[in-house]
Amino acid sequence: MWAPPARRTLLILTLRLLFLHPAAPGACPGSSQELLTQLWKLANLMQHPGSLLEPYIQVQGLEESGLAGSCRQRPGAFPGLQELRTLGPRAFLQTLSAQLGPVLRRLAALQQEAPHPAWGEAQRYLLGIRNNIHCLALLLPAPPETPGPPPARPRTPPPPPATPNSFARKLEGCWLLHGFHGFMRAAGQVLGEWRAAPGPRSRRHSPRRALRGGGRRPRGRQPPRRGRRQEPRGQPPR
Repeated sequence: MWAPPARRTLLILTLRLLFLHPAAPGACPGSSQELLTQLWKLANLMQHPGSLLEPYIQVQGLEESGLAGSCRQRPGAFPGLQELRTLGPRAFLQTLSAQLGPVLRRLAALQQEAPHPAWGEAQRYLLGIRNNIHCLALLLPAPPETPGPPPARPRTPPPPPATPNSFARKLEGCWLLHGFHGFMRAAGQVLGEWRAAPGPRSRRHSPRRALRGGGRRPRGRQPPRRGRRQEPRGQPPR
């Protein structure tokens, strides 16, 4: 079943809220690691269909009408995992923030058209993600002069033509939320790779490295190794 009972969905979201404390609007924790971890947890939470898609299908009656199976992501609607991995920290955060806009606008409309407790909870999480992005961006160093990969912009396709029974608009919202869950899954995976930073490439693209200000030691200034004497050129070592 796509749509669990409303009480079960509300209970799940309430329990998750007890363990997540997104940065309040305008407040930035001092720890960059705390911000990164919180952003990763929120992204993992919003990837689950129970937070948005399943309540939407239930409220819109798509299960009864047999249209729940049509809720599939349209190709190219959101940046994929490989594209997100190519972005630097600042471009990634800008891309993540840009993708929140269409979903927040849809939630605001749903609160007027078809009220449900899940909309307010999801809106709180998304605003927490946006504020954490803002706080992390403040801690990043100034962008370099050399141009890098531009942040991906929202790719919301044009809406289908309106129909008297409004099924087209319902399906449009279904496609949007399905694609958004997949996008948050990819974003959470990238953020998890940043937290782990297992290899040189991950360290290079991770904001943790940028926030530390670390880098390679400039050439020509390496300290001499202890216990080894420089031999004159042209003579074999003793």
